[in-house]
Amino acid sequence: MLLKRWIVLLSIIISYQSTAQMVDSVITGAEQTKSYLPLISDKNVAVVANQTSIVGQTHLVDMLLSKHIKIKKIFTPEHGFRGIAEAGENIESGKDKRTGLPIISLYGNHKKPTIGDLNDIDIVLFDLQDVGTRFYTYSSTLQYVMEACAENKKKLIVLDRPNPNGYYVDGPVLEPEFKSFVGLNPIPVVHGLTMGEYAQMLNGEGWLANKEQCDVTVISMKGYTHETRYKLPVNPSPNLPNMTAVYLYPSLCFFEGTIVSIGRGTAYPFQVVGYPGFTEGPFEFTPKKNPEMKLPPLYENQKCNGFDLRDFGNFYIPSLKKLYLFWIKNIYDNYQQKDKFFNDYFDKLAGTDKLRKQIVAGFTEDQIRRPWEESLKAYKVIRKKYLLYPDFE
Repeated sequence: MLLKRWIVLLSIIISYQSTAQMVDSVITGAEQTKSYLPLISDKNVAVVANQTSIVGQTHLVDMLLSKHIKIKKIFTPEHGFRGIAEAGENIESGKDKRTGLPIISLYGNHKKPTIGDLNDIDIVLFDLQDVGTRFYTYSSTLQYVMEACAENKKKLIVLDRPNPNGYYVDGPVLEPEFKSFVGLNPIPVVHGLTMGEYAQMLNGEGWLANKEQCDVTVISMKGYTHETRYKLPVNPSPNLPNMTAVYLYPSLCFFEGTIVSIGRGTAYPFQVVGYPGFTEGPFEFTPKKNPEMKLPPLYENQKCNGFDLRDFGNFYIPSLKKLYLFWIKNIYDNYQQKDKFFNDYFDKLAGTDKLRKQIVAGFTEDQIRRPWEESLKAYKVIRKKYLLYPDFE
């Protein structure tokens, strides 16, 4: 039954011709050097950056050093400064081999800069490429950096970048009791904001610790709207290697809270789903540890059966403009040991326990989505106050 429904979906994909245009002409905040170099000249600067922090073909840190900006240290988020660490892997502080600058990890037990980290700093420069979902942790890193800057009276400059999933808003809004590093505030899974817009929301809604206000300047982009389909020039993390994965990520990340593999340890992470012995899955893949992986993938060296979603991600998801729950609902329905399907991480990712309970109860997708409507409507009203770019609605 599931396979038949999947074949119908594939026929839709094959007949669908995407009208979205991939846009590369956006001028990012980092590229507008005349807007922020005068603000950091002769200042002691800390940079929150990773491999996505580029100006043209040059890394932001290298460019700043060539302009004789006094960079004192680099703060780095999940996945590390060069972007090679696996999700959840401990990130060690140290020195950047290329520049000799000290690197301070903002992951693990040290998610927030301390007084000692900032005592020799005048200005913090934040430049990270986000992917537009609540559970992608760079937005949480932004919040902790803003809190540290507010508490220590340091100025923050956010160099804004496009949100590749910024063309829609969807998903359950986080409930306070499910607050964690993969969700700190009452926003939906797909929030439809750039990091610059989100920084304004954090200040405006009083969501920083003790309702502190951060002295933040956003260097806005040129040529970007929330309808823009922007192709990321650098992969944001090891397991989002292309735009297909980026588009599928909001819908597939829920599987990280289940027994289902999303292709970590294959050439197509976040583009396939499956597990050993799944009888309805026509596609086969075998997760394997490679030299770059520090953590073993789920079902290492075991053949998994499931679905290849690459065509779906390329052609259908960008036009759907909503989370797609078909796979998780139906794979759950076909899993025999249902009490072992979910793990404790699922509710944190969802920001609620209601989604899990609805799936277990056999709700249809429409029934699952209906309770989101009121909270999403209220969120969209809040969101509009902080938009810096033309919206999709």
